[in-house]
Amino acid sequence: MSLFNDDAMVEKAQQRASFRLTNVSSKLSRSEAERLDLLAKKRGQQRGEFIRRLILDELIRDSGAPTASPELSEIVGIRLMLTNLLKPLTTGLKITPEVFDGIMVEVKKRKTALAVETKQDLERA
Repeated sequence: MSLFNDDAMVEKAQQRASFRLTNVSSKLSRSEAERLDLLAKKRGQQRGEFIRRLILDELIRDSGAPTASPELSEIVGIRLMLTNLLKPLTTGLKITPEVFDGIMVEVKKRKTALAVETKQDLERA
């Protein structure tokens, strides 16, 4: 029996790759640092985690992958839900709890992609 398992070594290497080992920094004035601390506190985060989230969000935004705000996604989700519920109701069909649950599952699956599409349509107009 070998002391080193190839699968375990690969798993450990993958795990090490996800460790946060690289430091990035920037100098701020005292007032800028105070404003940053206030904003991080307002959002319920430590300064370091807040800065990390800002950087990662910016990298995602710059990756070229289209995104939509959570608010737009929710608005689109409500629109999908209403469209899918009101049409059957206005035509006299009854909606069972199972159908309702199915509609909600589909709305959750599709709302973000449709919000991105809606945002792109608005930007082209």
